Amino acid sequence: MSESSDGKSIEVEGKVVTVLPGTMFKVQLSNGHIVLAHISGKLRKNFIKIAAGDGVKMEMSPYDLEKARITYRMKDVNAQPFQARKRRY
Repeated sequence: MSESSDGKSIEVEGKVVTVLPGTMFKVQLSNGHIVLAHISGKLRKNFIKIAAGDGVKMEMSPYDLEKARITYRMKDVNAQPFQARKRRY
C-alpha cells in the first residue's frame, strides 16, 4: 500500500472476484479483504474492459476502507495475444 500524489487516498492492488451491474466490482486485496469498487472516469471514457480475474490498481479513501475506485487494469503477463481466425471460403 502506498499513498497517492494527493496524499489523501491509499493506492492498493487486488484481483477482480465478481463483476456486478453498473460497472461495479468485488475485488479481493492481497491481504484477503474484499471491497466494492467502481471504474474511474478515464477507464470508462476509454472503454477499458475489466473481467473477473483481472489484476487492478485502486484508490481507497482512508475514511471508508470498504469502497474503492479502480484506476488501472494491469496487464496479464501470461496472456496469449489475440489471433484472428483464418477465413475459410
